[in-house]
Amino acid sequence: MDITQSFYDNMATQYDKLFLDWQATTHEQAVILERIFAEKGFDRAASVLDCACGIGTQAIGLAALGYSVTASDISEGELCEARERAKKNNVSIPFERADFCALSDSFDEKFDIVIVMDNALPHMLTCGALKKAIDSITGQIRPGGIFVASIRDYDALLMTKPPYSPPYIHKTAKGQRVSFQTWDWEGDNYRLVQYIIDDEESLEVSRFECEYRTIRRDELTKLLEDAGCTEIEWKYTEDSGFYQPIVVARKL
Repeated sequence: MDITQSFYDNMATQYDKLFLDWQATTHEQAVILERIFAEKGFDRAASVLDCACGIGTQAIGLAALGYSVTASDISEGELCEARERAKKNNVSIPFERADFCALSDSFDEKFDIVIVMDNALPHMLTCGALKKAIDSITGQIRPGGIFVASIRDYDALLMTKPPYSPPYIHKTAKGQRVSFQTWDWEGDNYRLVQYIIDDEESLEVSRFECEYRTIRRDELTKLLEDAGCTEIEWKYTEDSGFYQPIVVARKL
């Protein structure tokens, strides 16, 4: 089991604590994605693959709006959590354990839209690994379909290489919850430690460790072009409302 899979397996039951209100976030993010889909000519009849679904944040929100959603992830722990959350939200989503570097091993069909959100692509720690992922993901998109992904704004972060992220402080009915990350840089890669501190009826501290490689927008744009995509467009928070930059590309 690699460090990425372990990170998400271990954090699966606590991932929703990163949000003030996970349930509300599923709807908010689905509305943002739907607006992007509509701009590219797709309505709720479109088929969607969420190939890094985690606990279902985007997949469940989109399914609740009426999209036909298939979801996959490398983490069985997160898939178990996602299945339970889909049931509680009364949506039907096929969940598959799949590596987004080899999606054709798990899926025969192609989709109108494939999404890979929440900074999943930077888990690819080399240029070659990222290329393999992009080729795999775009390979599951029908001609004329679209690729949608979000990553951190690494073009800005690489200018200062900060040692930590600003904390999120969420007030709860029983106290507060604080989450933040520390970043230990080595070149363009960094080791991330995610802390979640529950300061409610009792104090609980959780720690999860992973590794990322920064991806500049030009690098990802070029890989999408090489994979046969056009109309490549970057959308920023001030325009999209999403918390990370989003790239959208159409598959030829």
